[in-house]
Amino acid sequence: MTLSPKPMRAGVSFPSVLAEGRLVQRYKRFLADVEFPDGSVVTAHVPNSGTMLGLNAPGSRVWLSRSDNPARKLAYTLEMVEADGHAVGVNTGHPNALAAAAIKAGAIPELDGYETIRREVRYGRNSRIDLLLESPDRPPAYVEIKNVHLRRLDRHGGRAAEFPDCVTARGAKHLVELADMVALGCRAVMLYLVQRADCDHFRVAEDIDPVYHKGLLSARKAGVETLCYSCTVTPEAILLDRPLPVILTTLDEITEP
Repeated sequence: MTLSPKPMRAGVSFPSVLAEGRLVQRYKRFLADVEFPDGSVVTAHVPNSGTMLGLNAPGSRVWLSRSDNPARKLAYTLEMVEADGHAVGVNTGHPNALAAAAIKAGAIPELDGYETIRREVRYGRNSRIDLLLESPDRPPAYVEIKNVHLRRLDRHGGRAAEFPDCVTARGAKHLVELADMVALGCRAVMLYLVQRADCDHFRVAEDIDPVYHKGLLSARKAGVETLCYSCTVTPEAILLDRPLPVILTTLDEITEP
């Protein structure tokens, strides 16, 4: 795998260079054993509640961050997994900060022009919006962000970034709440951030979660906007790359990873 030099783009940087190893196994959803080149094995926290479809193969090249916080039970965190020769970010804690940094830098033109950005603002039915963009001269924009790491091929050979990789009732709930904000006169945006750079479009994994697929169709009909951006992922940083078309496809176009 070739890792290109870090370009000057909006994103988030790791405090230090990540440690490289090989995945032994992922288990209990939030745990992974990783072997370092010297043969030592550590247990790392997996900050991802999904199945990580296509990213769980034993022996996969992985990268870990390390925390010096003595209060943490596990010092290491799984950040990236190599798949198909590309580094893929799996830490779902990064997209919100990355999106905020990109919007502030004007790197997402569709969300430019707002004076303030607030994070984790209460709205809807006991929910918090990831980002709330506000200006006195325009309606507020409620931005929900989803991390995307699944890639599958369609029947035409297209490389599709897909969400979700497991059933997400919480994600479907957010779609309804975004549509409600549009009905109240606000702007609502579903922003998908793909933590990999080897995709050419985005779609919903309808075969994995048909309810979410139907919910996104309804939300778009109600006026919820959908945006998708891919990212360049390196052991030094995660950087916003380019916009991807959002295409809602049918089940017969999906093949296995």
